[in-house]
Amino acid sequence: MGRKLQSRERLRPIDLARGHGLSTQAVRNYEEAGILPAADRTPHGYRTYAPLHARALRTFLALVPGHGHRTATSIMRAVNRGEADEAFRLIDESHAQLLDDRRTLRAVENALRDLASTPGPGTVAPGSGGMFVGSLAGRLGIRPATLRKWERAGLLHPRRDPLTGYRVYDEADVRDALMAHQLRRGGYLLEQIAPLIARVRSAGGLEPLEATLRDWHDRVAARGRAMLAGAAELEAYLHERG
Repeated sequence: MGRKLQSRERLRPIDLARGHGLSTQAVRNYEEAGILPAADRTPHGYRTYAPLHARALRTFLALVPGHGHRTATSIMRAVNRGEADEAFRLIDESHAQLLDDRRTLRAVENALRDLASTPGPGTVAPGSGGMFVGSLAGRLGIRPATLRKWERAGLLHPRRDPLTGYRVYDEADVRDALMAHQLRRGGYLLEQIAPLIARVRSAGGLEPLEATLRDWHDRVAARGRAMLAGAAELEAYLHERG
């Protein structure tokens, strides 16, 4: 690596910053953070960089969209310390997270597909416009205690009948219970299901959620492509470091 850094071509901080929309202070910050190798210094103490630093900067900026700023920083630090195996481990973790996101997205889509093909709410509590806990539990083939557990976990929000105090599940609650049931059968934990159901609620139901799912798909795909682009730059940087 030393031979690479001693290239006759010298670059100033502004040379690295120009073209990336960065300030010279950002370049210096990246060096201090270990994202760039340490710069040489002139007799007057000014930083001078080499083409390898420019490659390191391109690599870091290419890694960020796929891995995030923190992980991209850790990857570059590991590479610059000569710990390629640690960098590869970090990359593997990011890919594992992306795969988990894909699986979660698929599970949500499957659950919603099942809901779309499911008949209407079924037994409705007389005069309440909803279902009592026993009816809903019977429909799902689970115990009423399970529904109460889901409520404590924040998955369901039934109202109380003003006369009897019984839980009453409206149409949205039934939908959420059906979705929770599908995801639980798929092996998802309650703490994993809660934010997904919250996403359905915030979208205002299943139909508005389609746009959210498309956006989710786009973001997962974009992250996958960004990881490929980052991997190409990292391979070039590793090759140039020697």
